[in-house]
Amino acid sequence: MAALTPLDGGQIKKSRASLIGGLAVGVAVMALWTAIARDLGSASPGVLASGGVVAALVALWIWKADL
Repeated sequence: MAALTPLDGGQIKKSRASLIGGLAVGVAVMALWTAIARDLGSASPGVLASGGVVAALVALWIWKADL
């Protein structure tokens, strides 16, 4: 039985557009995290720092997944 292989060799592409999109989504995630934290009255430095980590991970995922 023949194995299916992608035409591009199966490599993950990291284009400039996905980098810019990842950064934009990361900034938007941080803005939403901050707005929700302030709305709930829990905008402590620890909560905002965890929001920064989440925003960075989402941005990295968007860039690596080439979405």
